[in-house]
Amino acid sequence: MEISVTGHHFNITEAVRNHVLKRLQKVENHFKQPASVDVVLHKERDSFHSEATIHGRKMSIHASSSATDIRTAIDSMSNKLDRQVVKYKERLTSRSK
Repeated sequence: MEISVTGHHFNITEAVRNHVLKRLQKVENHFKQPASVDVVLHKERDSFHSEATIHGRKMSIHASSSATDIRTAIDSMSNKLDRQVVKYKERLTSRSK
């Protein structure tokens, strides 16, 4: 899985990049086919926003979150993304039967 992490209005440190990669490992386990993930982190005044989009074959899944701490925003976004991927996978398997 190809993961790109970009930041707006602040620099992405190695610790933040590693945290994003670690949190998206759980989502990566659901895919057999290669997919790409674009993660965008924003900073606005006192809050951080995180957005992620998974681009795969015949699908695109988007999740976003905001919090006062960057790690909390990333954790919340990755949990939302994981739930959406699981729901998408369940829908595929139920339709194929």
